[in-house]
Amino acid sequence: MSTIEASDSNLVAAQATPRPAPAALLPLATFAVILCLWEAAGRWLGLPEYLLPSPSAIFRAGIAVDPALWWDHIQATLRVIALGFALAFAVSLPLAAALHRYRPFRRSVYPLLIVVQSTPVVAIAPILIVTLGATDLTRIVITALITFFPLVVGIATGLAQTPPELLELSRSLKASLRSEYLQIRLPFALPHVFAAVRVAITLAVIGAVIAEFVASERGIGYFIRFSTSYFKIAQAFAALGVLVVMSLGLFHLVTLAQRIFYPRSLPAGGGE
Repeated sequence: MSTIEASDSNLVAAQATPRPAPAALLPLATFAVILCLWEAAGRWLGLPEYLLPSPSAIFRAGIAVDPALWWDHIQATLRVIALGFALAFAVSLPLAAALHRYRPFRRSVYPLLIVVQSTPVVAIAPILIVTLGATDLTRIVITALITFFPLVVGIATGLAQTPPELLELSRSLKASLRSEYLQIRLPFALPHVFAAVRVAITLAVIGAVIAEFVASERGIGYFIRFSTSYFKIAQAFAALGVLVVMSLGLFHLVTLAQRIFYPRSLPAGGGE
C-alpha cells in the first residue's frame, strides 16, 4: 500500500508541476512588456513623435509605406548582405587555413588584420567611394570588411581543435594535406565555424546598412537616411524594426542550417 500511495503522490506532484514554457515565449513576452512600457511612457510623458515615436505610431508609419517599396529596399539590402558575406567567407577560409598552418605568416599578417578590424568602417567608406565609386562593388566590399574578421578568427581557432592523436594517425597513413584539412580538421572546426558565421551574418547587416548610408539610393540604410532627413522619425524606426527582423531571421537561418547539417556541433539547448 505504501508503494502505491508513494507512486500516486509522485503522479500528483508531476501533474501539479508546471511545464516549462517554450524557449521562444520568454523573449517574446519580454519584448511585449518593453513595447507596452514604451507606449505607456510616451503617452504619459507626452513626448513628440519627432523625438521618440510610440510603438503604435511606428506601426502606423510602417504600414503606410507601399509594400512594394519596402520589398525593393529589403531586396537591395539582402543582396548586399549575401554578396558581402560570400566575399568575406571566400577570403576568410583560405586565409584562416594559412594563418593556422604557417606560423611566420600568422605572426606577420595577424597584426595587420587587427589593425584593419580596429579601423572604423565609417572612416574607410569615403576612401572606398572615391576609389571604387558609389557602386554595388563598394557596398559589397564595405560589408565584407566588417564581416571577415570574426570568420577568420573562428575558422582558424576551429582548425586548431583537432585531437593530436587523429593527426598522428593521418600522418602515419600518409594522408595528403588536403585530406587532413577536409576530412579531419574541418569536422572538428565546424562548431567554431558556425559560431563565427552567426556573429558574421549579423555584422553583415550592419555593414550593408553603413554602406547604404554613404553610397546608395536603395536599401534599408538609404531608407533610414531618407526618412530622418525629412524628419519622418517614426518611419525610420519602422525601417529599424525591419532590420532587426532581418538580423534575427538570418541568425536563426544559420542555426537551422547547423541543426540540419551538423547537429552534433550545437551546444546544449540547440544553440538558442
